[in-house]
Amino acid sequence: MLFEEILRQASDECKIENTRKDDISFMLYTSGTTGNPKAAVHTHQYVRGHEPNAIFWSAYHGNEVVSHIGELNWIFTILNNFLLPLQHGNTVFIHRGAGRFDPEQWLHFIEKYRISNFAATPTGYRMLLNVENPRGKYDLSSLRHCISAGEPLPPDTFYEWRDRFGNDILDGIGQTECMVFVSNMRGMDIKPGSCGKPQPGFICRVTDENGTDLPAGEPGQLLVHRDTPGLLKEYWNKPDKTAQVFRGDWYFSGDVVEKDADGYFWFNGCNNDLIKASGYRISPAEVENALVSHPAVLEAAAVESPDKVRGNVVKAFIVLRTGFQYSDPLLKEIQEHVKRETAPFKYPRKIQFVESLPKTQSGKVKRRELRAAEFTD
Repeated sequence: MLFEEILRQASDECKIENTRKDDISFMLYTSGTTGNPKAAVHTHQYVRGHEPNAIFWSAYHGNEVVSHIGELNWIFTILNNFLLPLQHGNTVFIHRGAGRFDPEQWLHFIEKYRISNFAATPTGYRMLLNVENPRGKYDLSSLRHCISAGEPLPPDTFYEWRDRFGNDILDGIGQTECMVFVSNMRGMDIKPGSCGKPQPGFICRVTDENGTDLPAGEPGQLLVHRDTPGLLKEYWNKPDKTAQVFRGDWYFSGDVVEKDADGYFWFNGCNNDLIKASGYRISPAEVENALVSHPAVLEAAAVESPDKVRGNVVKAFIVLRTGFQYSDPLLKEIQEHVKRETAPFKYPRKIQFVESLPKTQSGKVKRRELRAAEFTD
């Protein structure tokens, strides 16, 4: 049935169900990057619980056009391109595209529909930056505000977007279980590469596995207070999994972060993503940020790989930018670049150039899949 026909048959009255704030509103499956997908149960207080997101991160003006490159099967898109912008009086643009993300098409959308409040993954921003002379080909003057989540935003991507488009990308960190609750926010000083600070109303800690607070600069697990309205209620029909993440007054996210002396959070990866090589615990996000800061690298994923001498080493899977081709000198150049940007023990001793990276429907790289292939005979 056509949408117009549905509208003609619809009632002029909107009957509102009498629900409680703790009644189940919707369930959304996790992306399954570190295990099988689980249904996260959210209640009717969910949208109100993320008002700080609308005010300080998405910073909706009202009566503007809001859009996200993702489809409505991801918590980031559902909240920031559907529930919150409509609640704040905005127009939303939703595109259900077939196949891979097309950056030229989205630049056309921004121009045609005068999109002003834009959201994408860091990979999406890098693909937009890979378009030759975008401001010369498209009128992007409507673009006012940009946010990012789903994976860490590398500093070089932040600076290049600012230089070429005139906007700062406000990066954040979140999950299907809670959406984005730590982010860069309007009006605050940005430290490129950091995922910002807890939004007002969110109480967060960085602790060891036992829940003991860690000092600034030491990586640990990110905890969120369980009374947070925007937090999941439970995993559907999985009481054991629910008990694993809710301990006492806290939700144990499984994300590994550092908090610096100024209170800014820095994402290292998920517990299961950390690379253990030559006696070191290495953040894949740090290696990937260094890799994509090289001018030849469009996308990268870092995992641990078995090695007869060292036990495990860092391996990188790399998608090259348009105009670059594999060569041994380029491989060595990228390795030396990572040594300079991070530390000699963190560089990828193995590199595999690929056409694309395996991803979830929400655009997150499936490191688990890449890592499993490395350890399969």
